[in-house]
Amino acid sequence: MKKIICVFVIFFMTFSVWSQSKKKRDINAIKKMCGCFEVNFNFAETFINSQDKNYKPSNNYQSGALEWAQLIEETNNKISIQHILITGEIKNPYIIKHWRQDWLYENQDFYFYDHDNKWLYNFKNTKEVNGQWTQKVFQVDDSPRYEGSSTWVHVDYKSFWENTTSAPLPRREYSKRSDYNVTMRGNRQEISSDGWIHDQDNAKVFRETGKKDIVLSYEKGYNKYTRVDDEKCISAKKWWMENKLKWKNVREKWTNIYNNKADLTLKKQKDGMPLFMYLFDDKVDSKKEINSVIESFLVL
Repeated sequence: MKKIICVFVIFFMTFSVWSQSKKKRDINAIKKMCGCFEVNFNFAETFINSQDKNYKPSNNYQSGALEWAQLIEETNNKISIQHILITGEIKNPYIIKHWRQDWLYENQDFYFYDHDNKWLYNFKNTKEVNGQWTQKVFQVDDSPRYEGSSTWVHVDYKSFWENTTSAPLPRREYSKRSDYNVTMRGNRQEISSDGWIHDQDNAKVFRETGKKDIVLSYEKGYNKYTRVDDEKCISAKKWWMENKLKWKNVREKWTNIYNNKADLTLKKQKDGMPLFMYLFDDKVDSKKEINSVIESFLVL
């Protein structure tokens, strides 16, 4: 009996050490997405699924940018990274607050995108998320975009995370396409020797409540983040230091909304303007003003 107990104790201790080591490797991989990167965005439709003979696929899309990924929060079970775009001339750069990604360990609360600016709250039990990391992706105004939960994999000198989830249309298509209303995003984040890669296998979907999804076409996305000297992103770092308090207040307001753990629907525009245009206005700065603007976009 003592031998059985001893073997069990050794197994438990070994498993515990392995589990902690695995989590540390996960954290190290996630944090490698921080820093200064030259980014190349590439998207192309691959297979057409639509039966409509008049269907026109989107043109291939290519773009590039310099982007700073700022670590803004780190706890034992959370890593938050704010992406900031740098455009224009080096001596006179134009800074744009871009997307944000939060990574949560064994998270159980989810907001899954449905369609037409509606997110459905979902709770997962501990078994469903054991050892997993949720990637929560937020729009430029820190409103929700998409999220999913999967396990980071470290094998054959590779570190990657894969998940498929529903998302709104990308901005490159938002004002151009009205024949589909959901992007089924197949996301793969892979850490490379010189940065990281966002590899995507997407489906363009038309979704209606109570009906089966209609897949119009498929799309390949390949976004490469190549690490460069942090000094190239000094303007974005300075901008963040000057503006981080405002956006901390914005995040806190959204956190209060998410803590309601209820379905969420947002207005696309108010008086002809989307939410980000209100929040990007330097005049909207106080907590009271920020809260009021965000609340005005909630569909109650």
